[in-house]
Amino acid sequence: MTLGKPEVCTDLDVASTSTSVMKKLPEVTLAFWIMKIAATTLGETAGDLFAQTLKLGYFLTTVALFLIFVVTLVVQLRSRRYNPFFYWTVILSTSMAGTTMSDFMNRDASAKYLSGGATSLGWGPQGLGLGYPAGAAILISILLVIFLAWKVSGMTFQIRDIVTFRGEALFWSAILVSNTLGTSMGDFLSDSSGLGYAGGALLVIGVLAVLVALMKVPVVPNVLLFWIAFVLTRPLGATAGDFLTKPVAKGGLDLGTAGSSAVLLAVLFGLMTYAHVQERRAPGPRSAEREHVTRRAE
Repeated sequence: MTLGKPEVCTDLDVASTSTSVMKKLPEVTLAFWIMKIAATTLGETAGDLFAQTLKLGYFLTTVALFLIFVVTLVVQLRSRRYNPFFYWTVILSTSMAGTTMSDFMNRDASAKYLSGGATSLGWGPQGLGLGYPAGAAILISILLVIFLAWKVSGMTFQIRDIVTFRGEALFWSAILVSNTLGTSMGDFLSDSSGLGYAGGALLVIGVLAVLVALMKVPVVPNVLLFWIAFVLTRPLGATAGDFLTKPVAKGGLDLGTAGSSAVLLAVLFGLMTYAHVQERRAPGPRSAEREHVTRRAE
């Protein structure tokens, strides 16, 4: 800054500094979507690992995974700023819980949903048997109620601008329900549509490509496209997870839920580590404040 020209700290500067200090959610980039698909695919394989392979059943697994979601959410909400490990752990827990919540709502204990050689599916009620259309209708209704409450509250839908506890609570409620809805959509494509695992995944990829193209259309709000894409990446993860784990006779690769989950967990952990390193390298709010003070002193 030159002498004789005092610097003026504008309201925009204050707002920018405040947002940087309070940032709790990530920027939506290509890396964000890669991690989202990895997390949702792992959520599918891990949910099936506990419910079917380990024979805990949909009900008991849903209770356990929902409690894990609550614990991870509390850690995220208590964090003072964005931490990739905290954020993506909650995404993963919503994906796992969403998998078994969807299965519990839509399926029953019929033999086609049991792992090889199993005669029962664990303790407790084994499924409400609502079916995919009814289950999806219920979940869509709940999601619309959340978005309506969000709209009425006046809070922003732009996730990079969500900086309050109430905004985060609405955001994570929508995430949990959208991941459950996405699981139902993925299972419908894989099991009931006749497309199979690979065909269902290709269909979702095609729809996502259309959404990317619509980003160039000014009249279509990007916030709307984001939430549609967020829901659709869940069935992509569900079909990809089924493709990895289901028997070859059913169109899968038969890699098993345990092996697939271990590989996906390693991939996701590597991506989280990379995101954490990038976040540490980025100029934080304290360095921005020091730079601001330095400029004023010049």
